[in-house]
Parts: sequence; C-alpha cells; structure tokens
Amino acid sequence: MNHTPQELSRNQSLLKLSICVTLAIILWFLPIPQNMPVQAWHIFAVFISVIISFILRPFPMGAMVLFGLVAMMVTKTLTPKEALSGYGDSTVWLVVAAFLIAGGVVQTGFGRRLALMLVKLLGKSTVGIGYAICGAEFLLGPVVPSNTARGGGILAPITLSLANALDSHPGKNPERAGEYLVLVGAHANLIAAAMFLTGMAANPLVARAASDIFDIDFGWGTWALGAIVPGLIGLLLLPLFLNLIAKPTLKDTLPAQEKARKELELMGNWKPGEKMMGIVFIVLIVLWSTKPFHGMGTTLVAWIGVCLLILTRTLKWGDIIEISKAWDTLIWLGGLLTMANSLKNYGLIDWFSSYMQDLVGNFNGITVILILALIYFYSMYGFSMLTAHISALVAAFFGVALGVGAPVMLSIAILAYFSNLCACTTNYSTGPVIIYFGLGYVPAHTWFSKGFLVSLFHLVIWLGPGMIWWKMLGWW
Repeated sequence: MNHTPQELSRNQSLLKLSICVTLAIILWFLPIPQNMPVQAWHIFAVFISVIISFILRPFPMGAMVLFGLVAMMVTKTLTPKEALSGYGDSTVWLVVAAFLIAGGVVQTGFGRRLALMLVKLLGKSTVGIGYAICGAEFLLGPVVPSNTARGGGILAPITLSLANALDSHPGKNPERAGEYLVLVGAHANLIAAAMFLTGMAANPLVARAASDIFDIDFGWGTWALGAIVPGLIGLLLLPLFLNLIAKPTLKDTLPAQEKARKELELMGNWKPGEKMMGIVFIVLIVLWSTKPFHGMGTTLVAWIGVCLLILTRTLKWGDIIEISKAWDTLIWLGGLLTMANSLKNYGLIDWFSSYMQDLVGNFNGITVILILALIYFYSMYGFSMLTAHISALVAAFFGVALGVGAPVMLSIAILAYFSNLCACTTNYSTGPVIIYFGLGYVPAHTWFSKGFLVSLFHLVIWLGPGMIWWKMLGWW
C-alpha cells in the first residue's frame, strides 16, 4: 500500500514521539537512586525525554516542551502554577526582546547595510568575516554585561544579515556561509563571556561564591588576567577550527565583495528607519554598558529598545506579532527553565552534589579539580540557562575542591571560565545560543555534534596553554 508523503511524515513523527514517551516511562519506573527524592526523579525522566526529542525532532521544540509540561501536570508531578513558573523569568523575556530587536534590524535594512559594509571591508574570505565577529565580541565583552544582550541583541542580527548578503539562507544554501557564521558568532560569544567578569551577567555569582567559600577576591582584574591568554588563543583559533568542522561551501568571496559594493550604491543614503534603528542600537549599548550608574536591568533595557521601535513606528505592532521565532522561543525556553528549576527545587541537584563529594573524596587535589571540571562542564546538558547552572552547582563544587585540598586559585579559575564555555554543548544553554540557533541555519542534531567538538576544542586550550599560564601566575 502506497502512502502519501504527508502520511509518511506523520508516521515518522509518531514513531519518534513513541520512542521519547517510552524512554520517559522506562525512566519513570526504574529503581530510584538511593536518597534521591521521588518527585525529582520523575521530573528528570520527563526532562531527559524532552531533550532527546530535540535530537529526534518528532515535533517542533515548543510542542515537545508543552507535551512535557502537560505530562507533569497530569501526573501531578508539578502543579499548574509550578509548571508555568519559567515563563515569568526575566531571561526568557530578554531573549524574546532580542528576537524582536533583531526583527527590526532586518526589516529596516539597518542590518543589511552594516553587513554589506563589513563584507566590502573584510570579506576577502568567509573566515575573515568570522574574525570580524570574534573581534566585535572581544571589544564588546568588557562593556556589555550580558552575553545575551551582546550576542543576541547586537551581533546575531548582524550575523544574519551577513549570511543573507552572502546569499545564504536557512531554507536555501545554509552551508554556503550562514551555518559557519552562526556557529562562529555563538561560540565566540561564550569565549568573550568567559574572559571578563562583566562578560556575562551571572559571572559575579562565581566571584561571590569564591569569596564565600575560599575568602578570595576573584575580581575583574584577576578574572581577566587568568583568561587573557587562553581566551585570545581561543578567539584566534575558533574561526579556523570551525572552518574545519563546518566548512562553508562559498570558496571565493571576491565576487561577494564586488556585489556588496554595488548593492551599497543601490541602497543610497540612509533611510529614516535605518537611522532610527541605529539610534536605538546606540541607546541599548550605552544603557547596557552603564548599568552601575542607572541600575536598570538588562531585560528592562532591551524592552525599552522594543518600545522605542514601536513608538517611532520603526516596527508596527503587526510586525511584532509576526516575528514568530520570538514567540516560539518563549514557549520552549520558558518550559525548559521550569524543568531545570524544578530539578533544583526538588533536590536532584543537591543529591548530585553530595554524590560527587563521595565519589572524588579519595583523589589528590589536582586530580579532583580536573574531574570536577569535566563533570561541571558536561553537566550543562541538564540545564537550560547558565545562571541556573552556576547557581545550582558552583558553590557545591567549590566546597568539594576545598574539602580535598585542591589548589584554590586553580579551582576558582577553571570553574569560573568553564561556567561560560560549557554552554557550547547544546542549542538551549544560554540566551545568545538560543537566538543564534533560532536563526534556523543549524539544526538541533548538528548543534549537538558540532558543540561536542567545540567542547573538546575548549578543553584542549584551557587545560593546555591555560594550565601553563596559570602555573606561570603561581595559581597552582
């Protein structure tokens, strides 16, 4: 019996969904590890199945997260209020605002003009454009204290416009240049976030934990000093490394440079919408980089930018509604944050930390911190926000390091820098990664596979030249 393509697609989706559901049921009824709360185990069963669904893709991510939330409410694992709690998180709304601002960058032509200018100036090769993105991250890292604001709100829209200017689109020739540029942008953002105390909003939580546990002031200068050598090596090698594992098919960019020059001439003078978008961009950067003076949070500043775009009619309300990626991300990110927070609230994270202390207690200090570093890095698979990962684990891991006599400065440095670099592993790890993924150039399964390779890239650099640099500083 012949089936239509629609029937085959539906059958494949149902088969993949059944695999995810079966996995959840098996985990649900497996013997619960000793001392782990029952409710935490059940949340974990659903959470793992949802994560697997991101790879199998039986349905879009938003739908799978909704299925997971509904399953936990039906089984009374979570109350409806608990299940919806993630949608009130400020980071979720920061990401939504970043998508809306990105929509304005695209619709006004502002991003296209900037992209054409960059291609004209730096577009001798796709790798050269990759270096331009890395340079922008390095320069903005110290002054924009949110990696989502910097990567998602400023550079992701420009990266999208760069890809479009090179005739690379999500549904058409993503491998021409877009996939490569998106990966460079996302992973360069994480390196810049790791290099500066002000590179990511939650970095001060690490510094505070270091002060509480070790009585060490790991301030801005110390943080930057420890990161400067491995961080610069990472930024210098990242475009070349990604050129090996995600090589763009666009070979000769000289025609693209000439095309950019001609299209800039055709665009003529700056249009009112472009000028307004540029002004809003400047306002955002100034407000984000002067937070200590005015006290407004990163999310509030982003929404001020959205309101300015609406008030000046740079974006109409209909335009806002039609930016579907923003609202899709709201659904799946808010739900994932609910699950991740519930794992912490119901004791799974505490259980894991206690288990780790028992596991590594018999090793020497250096060995312990390296084991902890790897576990800390790859435990990011179970979190949907860097802030949640840091809040849940860093103090506990510092405590384990202190208990076994690991070198203090080395312990702080590795866990501080890995607190950002670990976000390379998944497509749901932090705001800018989510936004870059949402551009549509890199499918989830590819993000996982490339992300694992990038994780090895980071480990080689930060545990190689990084360890040598920290030895020269006398940190171990």
